[in-house]
Amino acid sequence: MTPLTRRSFLKVSALATAGAAFSARSWSQVSGANGDIRVAVAGLNSRGRGIAKDFRAMKGVRVVALCDVDTAILDREMATAKAANAPADAVVDYRDLLKRSDIDAIAIATPNHLHVLQSIWAMQAGKDVLHEKPVSHNLWEGLQVLAAAKKYNRIIQVNTQNRSSAAIAEAIAWTQAGHLGKVTLVRGIVYKRRLSIGKTAGPVQPPATVNYDLFQGPAPLVPLRRMHFHYDWHWQWATGNGDMVAQGNHQLDVGRRFLGDPGHPAGVFTMGGRFGYVDDGETPNTFLVHYDYPTPFIFEVRGLPTKPDQWSGDAGATQTLGSTGGMAETMDKYLGINIGNVVHCEGGYLTIPSNDYSLVQAFDRDGKLVQEFHGGGDHHANFITAVRSRKESDLHGPLLEGERSSALVHLANISYRIGRTMKPGDIRDQLKARPILAEPFGRVSTHLAANDVDLEKTPMTLGAPLRFDAKTEKFTGENSAAANKLHGREYRAPFVVPTMV
Repeated sequence: MTPLTRRSFLKVSALATAGAAFSARSWSQVSGANGDIRVAVAGLNSRGRGIAKDFRAMKGVRVVALCDVDTAILDREMATAKAANAPADAVVDYRDLLKRSDIDAIAIATPNHLHVLQSIWAMQAGKDVLHEKPVSHNLWEGLQVLAAAKKYNRIIQVNTQNRSSAAIAEAIAWTQAGHLGKVTLVRGIVYKRRLSIGKTAGPVQPPATVNYDLFQGPAPLVPLRRMHFHYDWHWQWATGNGDMVAQGNHQLDVGRRFLGDPGHPAGVFTMGGRFGYVDDGETPNTFLVHYDYPTPFIFEVRGLPTKPDQWSGDAGATQTLGSTGGMAETMDKYLGINIGNVVHCEGGYLTIPSNDYSLVQAFDRDGKLVQEFHGGGDHHANFITAVRSRKESDLHGPLLEGERSSALVHLANISYRIGRTMKPGDIRDQLKARPILAEPFGRVSTHLAANDVDLEKTPMTLGAPLRFDAKTEKFTGENSAAANKLHGREYRAPFVVPTMV
């Protein structure tokens, strides 16, 4: 990777060259500007299904292509499109979308490790992008996609739907007006049941309908080690980022908004682990994170239930599509929230449940409801509005804010991955210098004990305390050498993310 102190642009491939030439065409030459906006959707097993459905329902928008590396899923969604009287072309290899002049925009809902590569390729081919979270799979990729958007002048919307919420926008303005006094602490809460993904005895075969080479893309083409192919890639580092993304990226973004959309924090400190089962998952299912902003931001992840006998079904059950069904009723809550945000203020607090981001409630110090805010928004329609206007200012979820929220994921995960296990007493000693974490550590310890997790026998990982320089976008000081090794990754040809910065 090119050092960040140097700036250079590489000729990455014939595809990139052709894409750059295409992007130079004026918008007036693209038929979607004055007629229908023609969209392709890539990644159809979960979020892509809903995105395609939303676009099919919009006047002046046509879904002209559906793309997935699993032909079984592709066939299913082709049948859905046909039943909706909106037939589309079936595409297995994403690169085939780039060659087509009848596609104005691509919605990317593929696994995390493919997002930036596919986004930059789309921009080089002159196409706008609807970008599922996370923006990037690592910090280095975030820099490249930001540079690409600037170079190719594309419209990029990040699918952090809370940014189209009328309720949240009104609640932020109300809070900033001082109705509850100064904001003193922001919390992100993700108490979402995650079952074991199972433990394989050895390598397993991907489904016969999957092009595994295309699925792995930039990641190493190694033998598969998970029982359930789809969705459970979230819990392995080569393809996913854990629940800091699978759910938490939304709550990170909401939290940043209530902090005034700051840039990168000065540092991060974490603790956590994968508790309650032994499986092929690598990411923590229990996580406590402190982001060093002028106003503190604390993030909590819990994947285990309130009691250990709740939802102890077959390994991987309900997980292949990320569904948790009625599992919310089995989870802990913080001030009534099991997934969402709590904003503490001098005169009370606000709660923002995830749901559809159409409700925010404000309470005084005694817990009395003093104000409610209602109203959602159509995030995908907002993207189409900006595609037509060619004004980035029309976007509710611009790329820069999406990248900054995704960067919080990577900062926390890096701290955890280079940390070391410690007994509870030793962790408490470490927290004397960070008293803000003493209370949430006490609560998570009680939670784990209720799930029969003995932290003396199964120690928690205390993440490395990290400092981050927002100007160089690199780690500095103690632990920086180990942290900077995880700033990016090695890429597998031909799935190499173009170096833009």
